[in-house]
Amino acid sequence: MAKDAKATEEVTEAQAPKKSKKLLIIIIAAVLLLVLVGGGAAFLLMKKSDPPEDGEEVAEDTAKPAKKKNAKKEKEAPPIFITMEPFTVNLIPETGDQYLQVVLALEIVDAHAEADLKLRMPKIRNNITLLLSSKKASELMPKEGKEKLAEGLKDEINSVIEPSESGKKGVPADSNSPVKSVLFTSFIIQ
Repeated sequence: MAKDAKATEEVTEAQAPKKSKKLLIIIIAAVLLLVLVGGGAAFLLMKKSDPPEDGEEVAEDTAKPAKKKNAKKEKEAPPIFITMEPFTVNLIPETGDQYLQVVLALEIVDAHAEADLKLRMPKIRNNITLLLSSKKASELMPKEGKEKLAEGLKDEINSVIEPSESGKKGVPADSNSPVKSVLFTSFIIQ
């Protein structure tokens, strides 16, 4: 029995070092992994927060144009467009009855001008209808005729919104007029 007890103690002592070696290897691997992850994280944080001097100069150079772009955006607000309901008018007859159906989009300077435009919409629609029905189909067919019509419509609308400034015939509309341009979204002559 004494031999059996002695043999059991030797087996237990032999197994203990094997378990402790495995546990030691696992602990060392975990510590090494923690050090590597922590070091990598520290490196990335230091790299982002503290760029080299050359990088700072580049960052300053790129920041200056961004400020210029922001200044342009403040000066030039995005355009505001108002789409009007379609107009259908009889044109001055040349070869029988001819009709014009047109849909306009107005580019305006700001939201304040949009409110003025909507307040005076009945008068604007009347004046546009009178202007369109005073045209011949042959005048409106070429591109130049359409461009001339768009300018005439712009002047007519601006004269309704600001009658004192651009209401006089032959006086070009001011560049600060509420309506910047008149665009045709549909233009049909039949």
